[in-house]
Amino acid sequence: MAHSKVILKILFSLCVWSFVIIGLFKMHGTNLVPQEYQQVPLNGRILLQKDIRYAETTSTTTDHFDPSEILVDNRTAMDDDQLVRDVESRIPSLPIAYWSKNKNFLQQKSSTCAKYPSIFELEFNNIYWQTLRTSNGTFQLFGAYYDIRRTSLLGPTVRILGMIDRIEPKVKTYCQFWFDGQKEPFIVKTFEYKYIWYNKWGNYKQGIYQPYLIACQIPKPFHGVVPSSVSMVEKECDTATNNLRVIYNRPPDDQKKGFAVCVKGLDFLYDDLSVRLIEWIEMLNILGADKIYFYNLQVHPNITKVLNHYEQEGKVQVIPLTLPGGQPNVPGFQHLYLTKKTNHKRQNEVIPYNDCLYKNLYLYDYIALLDIDEVIMPKGGAVLWSELMDKVRPESRKIKPDGFHSYNFRNVYFLDDQQHEHGWHKDIPKYMHMLQHVHRAKNYTKPNQYVKCFHDPERVLTLHNHFPLSCLGGVCKSYPVDTKDAQLQHYRADCVKTLKKSCEEYREHSVEDKTIWKYKDELIRRTIKALDTLGFFRRQGLNSASGSGSSSSGLGGGTTTHSTER
Repeated sequence: MAHSKVILKILFSLCVWSFVIIGLFKMHGTNLVPQEYQQVPLNGRILLQKDIRYAETTSTTTDHFDPSEILVDNRTAMDDDQLVRDVESRIPSLPIAYWSKNKNFLQQKSSTCAKYPSIFELEFNNIYWQTLRTSNGTFQLFGAYYDIRRTSLLGPTVRILGMIDRIEPKVKTYCQFWFDGQKEPFIVKTFEYKYIWYNKWGNYKQGIYQPYLIACQIPKPFHGVVPSSVSMVEKECDTATNNLRVIYNRPPDDQKKGFAVCVKGLDFLYDDLSVRLIEWIEMLNILGADKIYFYNLQVHPNITKVLNHYEQEGKVQVIPLTLPGGQPNVPGFQHLYLTKKTNHKRQNEVIPYNDCLYKNLYLYDYIALLDIDEVIMPKGGAVLWSELMDKVRPESRKIKPDGFHSYNFRNVYFLDDQQHEHGWHKDIPKYMHMLQHVHRAKNYTKPNQYVKCFHDPERVLTLHNHFPLSCLGGVCKSYPVDTKDAQLQHYRADCVKTLKKSCEEYREHSVEDKTIWKYKDELIRRTIKALDTLGFFRRQGLNSASGSGSSSSGLGGGTTTHSTER
């Protein structure tokens, strides 16, 4: 009992002294809780405590750190000339260099009713488009091109590519040509609106943006002179809200290269097709593609890495692209829109195809429009595209001595499950989709259906995905290349929707076709080199990357299949 009383006295003494100490702190204004924690919830205090520790260990005083060690971009600010070059690289259709050089001269008073529009007064739409609003429809203009092809009956012409929210536009418009050294425009009536679509394909409605190629003839006094820019207006004296640089790309020595490939707007935001893309680019390079032009909507970061790599090597060019008007450009939403609005998607695809044609009119002998799951594959003795055309072109001239506008290749499906039934080839890396898939449908799709072409840029006027829509010198004539000489190899998970009935037949009747294997060793070597350079391999996997096709390469044990034509 006495022992318990002692313990209670000790506890009571401790409590008294605790209150005394707290009271002393209060009298001297000392707060046991740091000021910065006051009124902060518990979880906020924890985060704040972390910030305080970070602040204490990262003092920016020169006593502890050398400011020169900070890793920031210390380049000097761009001057006006550098800014002009930078903007021109981002928006090739904007004549900013011409405007910057001549702005003071062009702003002088002149006797003409139309003045040169300041680039700051133009109406842009979704970055790459410029707008003309008329009393009967709105124009979204993408590019302007100088056309002096010998087969054109119009003579020197500027062709303007864009979309108009009208079918069969009735509004009269004018082109204001601006020539270097002239402070007044030369104004001509628009010659024609060439529709780049067939109305039977759908979307033939007012109010929906439709693709057009607009022609304005250059007046005789200026034949031989390339306009610096062109504007479209409804009335001759209007100050334009658009002004497009007239593109005229010609090799300095006038020597054309062989083959260019154009790829429509890439829409693979969620699909990492980077490895498939590397194999495809390397395959086309082996076949003889001098350059591949990719139009880019939204892609996976790994695809961007691949495209940047090949762009630095000079093998591809990437052109950013948006949809005009009120169509969505927000990532994800744009993909959903293109998936659900098929006709809108196809009409929008016409723009990059024809932009690619007109930018390269004088640079290549042939232009092909391909998806990244398609390869025009030479057969027989030909290995390169050039060897193929050296054989095909003389044969075609026996039928039409003055030549064809294009040369088309029959489509045949290499469906994924046809190969999966036969297993993998052990001497080929499993991630090399085309080399692994060597079983195809026995039958080709019907002639002129789902074909792809080599187009003669001297002779075609407008292009669609599969064939030319209009040509210079009359009705388009396309030469069907015999399947013993070449075929369009189409690697898909399934047939296109319109061929559902035929697809079962294609699956049931398949044959082995190892034509691509004549490029096997070189294609494997190039692909592995690119994958290694870009860091796609786990370090321990490179030694076995060209081996049995196991998944030790770090690229996965199977293949992911996607369809690029929808």
